[in-house]
Amino acid sequence: MATTTNYSWTTPDDTALVKDGASAIRALGTAIDTSMNTALGTKKAGMVLVSSTTIGSAVSSVAVTGAFSTTYDNYKIVITGGTSSANVDMSMKLGATAAGYYQQVIRAAYTTSVTGVAVSNGAAWTYSGVNNGASNAFFLEIYAPFLSQITRINGAYVDSGTAGILSGYLNNTTSYTDFTLTPASGTLTGGRIDVYGYNK
Repeated sequence: MATTTNYSWTTPDDTALVKDGASAIRALGTAIDTSMNTALGTKKAGMVLVSSTTIGSAVSSVAVTGAFSTTYDNYKIVITGGTSSANVDMSMKLGATAAGYYQQVIRAAYTTSVTGVAVSNGAAWTYSGVNNGASNAFFLEIYAPFLSQITRINGAYVDSGTAGILSGYLNNTTSYTDFTLTPASGTLTGGRIDVYGYNK
């Protein structure tokens, strides 16, 4: 019997009978299952794609529904591609909550200037990312949005003139499933919002 190079799983020879195909497939499947269980046990891939949302044309905001659930505690949101009608900051709001957002942002211009921005009891995480008119490129990690705990975020962004890092929290223990991204002004066109869950 032939075997695979790395794990020595048994595979049919070229001369094997067709009538034995089902048995050969079962044997190979069992060998793979056993090897993976030995290597990983109950572990799974670190991040799993939960949802992918395409941003439409000239939209003033993008709502992502069903993003958070009991399946995962923590998430990573990645926003890439698309354009905006201006160089604008992006804001993020959970559910319909429009108060209680706290945030610190450090922004560094390529001219070496560094500034700090604070949001205290705001209506959203105002500086959750930047679109420079040509491309979205930022990520947010969000902790416990579905759990009845204070939700926290960390993130980073970069555009043609500045880069920033941010952290913050939402001062309530509401359970959320949805979020909305909104440019400070103008509209967004194209690009994608991917939400990944971190396996427990």
